[in-house]
Amino acid sequence: MVCVGVKSQSFLKMKCKIQCYKKVGYLVISVVSSPFDLELTSMAMPYAMHILLLVSTLFLSSQSISDTNHVYSPCSDAKVQRSDGFTFGVAFAPRNATFAINNRNAVQLSPCDTRLSLAGNAQIAVFRPKVDEISLLTINTSNFFPDTYGGYMVAFAGRKYAARSIPAFVANGTYIVTSFTLVLEFKKGRLQNLYWKRDGCASCTHASSNFACLNGQDCAMKVNACKNRGGNVDCSLGIQVAFSGTDEHNSVFNSWYEVKNLRQYSLYSVYSNLRDSLTSQYNKLF
Repeated sequence: MVCVGVKSQSFLKMKCKIQCYKKVGYLVISVVSSPFDLELTSMAMPYAMHILLLVSTLFLSSQSISDTNHVYSPCSDAKVQRSDGFTFGVAFAPRNATFAINNRNAVQLSPCDTRLSLAGNAQIAVFRPKVDEISLLTINTSNFFPDTYGGYMVAFAGRKYAARSIPAFVANGTYIVTSFTLVLEFKKGRLQNLYWKRDGCASCTHASSNFACLNGQDCAMKVNACKNRGGNVDCSLGIQVAFSGTDEHNSVFNSWYEVKNLRQYSLYSVYSNLRDSLTSQYNKLF
């Protein structure tokens, strides 16, 4: 199992390293990272989802009492309120892998959809952050190379109310993007959409030659600078997650508003005690 940075009093009590639980003013920053072993999902997708559900059921028994959401599979529908956990997945696959042709039109499907042929061509990470808290989810790339699985990722959750993000570029043979912001949009507790917010290239404007700005949107590291790729930089992926919309009681989520306020500062300054373990590639920027 791969589990890094699980929040204290979290839903998992495995052999994990607690990396951050920090209060910044009125804002509680919780770092939750629980990517189940990516090797599980080299099998056929539907079967892999059953395995993930089994794993999550086994290890979520110590979940917080404030969590009323007992749906642990990313391929099942859930209705949530504040303080619940919410399970979603991130599939790594080629850019067009989640699209199907319908009447000559390309339609994007959820990775949970059995009409897709993702078996052997995709890897999945499953997370369960706390609703309406800002979380930093991490995926260790020291032995997992996103470019070998197509170089793109899609966030997804749900079945009848299936939602999925557009494919986001992660890596190719030359560059890897390691910092992402994902917003989960809800309406009365039902997930409506997942979308990636571009962080821009401000963080690498004056960085070393190992960095490049891709399409004016993403700050990327040269792959040959990463560990196990010829370099010594930790190129683990970091996904900052926030929530927008309303819960099942129509209470408004605030975390995305808080993230927008924090975007004027460095994400890696906020998560200062994660700098060495997750973002060593940014050390020279401070």
